[in-house]
Amino acid sequence: MRIIIDIGHPAHVHFFKNAIRILEKKGHEITIVTKDKDVTLKLLDRYQFEYINLGKPKNGLLGKACGLLFFDRQLYKIARHLKPDLLLGFGSPYMAHVSKVIHKPYISFWDTENARLLTWLTYPFTDTICSPSCFRNDYGKKHIRYSGYKELAYLHPNYFTPDDSVLEELNISRYEKFIVVRFISLAASHDVGLTGVKDAPAFIKSLEKYGRVLISSESKINPDLEKYVLHISPDKYHSLLSYASLYIGEGGTVATESALLGTPSIHIESTASGQATGNLCGNFLDLRDNYGLLYFYPDEGQALEMAKKILENKNAKQEWIQKQKMLLNDKSDVTKWIVDFVEHYPVSACEYREKKSGIGSEDTLLR
Repeated sequence: MRIIIDIGHPAHVHFFKNAIRILEKKGHEITIVTKDKDVTLKLLDRYQFEYINLGKPKNGLLGKACGLLFFDRQLYKIARHLKPDLLLGFGSPYMAHVSKVIHKPYISFWDTENARLLTWLTYPFTDTICSPSCFRNDYGKKHIRYSGYKELAYLHPNYFTPDDSVLEELNISRYEKFIVVRFISLAASHDVGLTGVKDAPAFIKSLEKYGRVLISSESKINPDLEKYVLHISPDKYHSLLSYASLYIGEGGTVATESALLGTPSIHIESTASGQATGNLCGNFLDLRDNYGLLYFYPDEGQALEMAKKILENKNAKQEWIQKQKMLLNDKSDVTKWIVDFVEHYPVSACEYREKKSGIGSEDTLLR
């Protein structure tokens, strides 16, 4: 098969990377299209993937509207030339629109319940939507569920082993307590109206009492916090998270990644009304309520209280690793599931629909 895969975010590089390698080994022709967002291109280069760069994503509602038309046109030109059999993406409106124009199926992977605008732009043009089984929305006959999270496509032990050279690179002892903090730009369409940490310097100072603080940030950082900013190759970031004593911050994907790596994880995010948005996300609820691996709060005050409890618990890391093992026993190898589903599509989708007995059931089609 000839397959075009859209990479719209650094997390999508990780999500698709193992599936791409396996599909290519099986003889399928994969073309990656992407945009210059954050460290996306650096990751693709690091993993030695060839790709077509469509340019930088636009900011603001007007910019995003213009960008939608621009990227639709760019992708259409590529697809018309390559004549793909199948298009894959992660909630990509461009792939959805172009798939209908060229009359080829589009499979969209998705895990964000509150991305209403993106859903509105993509759903009518998408053939199949694949999500974790804990996903709270239901998209009817188009909707396929797998047992796991998107992050398990690259953090499952079958594919990921932490590299301890990152500790030496940062001059961190294996027994040293350190905390990773993430600040995001809140510029994505599903982040409109959301708030995170309000007083970053005070927030960092509170955490510093318990260990070394390392900051990862999408947006420009306060000059007073520059000394805390991480400077490592992006492909080593997950290794760093796996050795951390705590992750705390605004990045929902990083919060989930940390939890799956057996690291205590706290997510901070609220609406303008002060309500925590984590209660809208099935993966957050699953990780908190069923495994106790992740917590989410609407402001840094509550989050810091939980952070203090975790950092003062000498056995916290060992406790989280035990919880992680329990989760891995329950979930699927997501990369294996993706490869199987894509290779046998559309038969795989038909089989799923025949077997489907209810929302949230263990509907995996692993062979």
